[in-house]
Order: sequence, then C-alpha cells, then structure tokens
Amino acid sequence: MDIILLVLHVALALGIITLVLLQKGAGANAGAVLGGGAGSVFGASGSSNFLSKTTAILATAFFINSLVLAYMASHREAPGSVVDEIEQFQQVDPTMPEVTIEPLDQAIDEDVPLPFNEPVEADVPPPASEQTTPTDMPPPAGVTE
Repeated sequence: MDIILLVLHVALALGIITLVLLQKGAGANAGAVLGGGAGSVFGASGSSNFLSKTTAILATAFFINSLVLAYMASHREAPGSVVDEIEQFQQVDPTMPEVTIEPLDQAIDEDVPLPFNEPVEADVPPPASEQTTPTDMPPPAGVTE
C-alpha cells in the first residue's frame, strides 16, 4: 500500500508540474494591451479554463495523498530508520560467528630501531619565531667588527 501511494504521489507531482508549465502566464497578454492588440490581460475565456481546473484537482489529490502518507508513516510499527533496521537485524541474526583476536607469537626484536626514535627532517622551514635573526648569525668570514 505504501508503494502504491508513493508512486501515485510522484505521478501527481509530475502531473502538477507539467500542467503548470503548459499554462499561459497571467502576464502573457499584458504586452498586447500596451501594444494595441485586441484582448485583455487574462484573455477572453477567463482564468477558469481546462488546464487550471485540472491543476486544482491534481493539487487537491496531491494534498490528500500527502496527508494519508503522513498518517501511515506516523502509525507504523516497523523501525523508523535504516539504522534501526540494521540494529534489529544484528540482534536477531544468531549465525554471526564471534570474532576472537589471538595474541601474536613472535617476539619483538629490540635491536631494530623503531621509526619514531629517528629524527625527522622536515621539508618545511621552521616558523619565523624559531628562525635565526641577523643578530644571532656570526659575521661573514673576513669581516671584522
């Protein structure tokens, strides 16, 4: 039932979009009034033609379908989200083997240096606060003060 209503909801939405795009806008004939054309702003047939009546009927059906879908979603007994469904599936599934981690039998070789004990040479220069200033530098060779 949910799937049928959702498909109907999408069909109603696409129908409303199509009918609204097919209708001529209210200002479509406004240029004819200023240009001397024969006709009024809303046309001779008025605003209640076939397309606007059909749009109103589809909009009413869309609104009612939205209310029915909201009512059905609020009175659902199933889990509310995908995460709840996953948690419910994991609790029910007794066939999952228990994961055990076995200790490593090899001893750690103490003679091999670990990478974090070695000094790291960075490609990035140190910040300006750590750089030497001209007063800290020794004078160039051959220059006496």
